[in-house]
Amino acid sequence: MLLPIPDLLNAEQVLRARRILDEADWVDGRVTAGHQSSRAKDNMQLPENSPAARELGAMVLEALEQSALFISAALPSRVFPPLFNRYRGGQSLERTSTTRSAR
Repeated sequence: MLLPIPDLLNAEQVLRARRILDEADWVDGRVTAGHQSSRAKDNMQLPENSPAARELGAMVLEALEQSALFISAALPSRVFPPLFNRYRGGQSLERTSTTRSAR
């Protein structure tokens, strides 16, 4: 189930995130794909340990920790930092059973 969380980030945070994303060094998204899903995955991704991914991940995790809607709906014991992906020029993610699983 997907649950929209309105206004998770404020306008200033969104602008900061967009600046970080625009200036970041992106890599082939298949770096986090397994053997089967690498055939379906054609995108770009921030390296998980890059400064941009760490800063953005911290921003999102902090916002989620403050969201009563997220906490009550997910009841998380642990939340992993998000992965940041982008698609350009015909890139796509073929939706198969191997690409739907969580990491």
